[in-house]
Amino acid sequence: MNKHEFVICINNRGYEVSLEPRKLYQILADAEAEKHNQIRLIDESGEDYLYPASLFDRITLPAQVIEHVFHAQA
Repeated sequence: MNKHEFVICINNRGYEVSLEPRKLYQILADAEAEKHNQIRLIDESGEDYLYPASLFDRITLPAQVIEHVFHAQA
């Protein structure tokens, strides 16, 4: 896994309170979760949880965009 990997939520069915469709989420490294087709990320509660990987599409962002994403969070 790269230092910063991101996914976009493509389906929040069953997780409507925790996930927003079309929202960008940063993946937290969790090799064990990935073995079970899950992704660990910080959701709308501000806590990290596991979710089915099928709810997301992985995306690759250019370094400059990643920098902007992290500055926007500050």
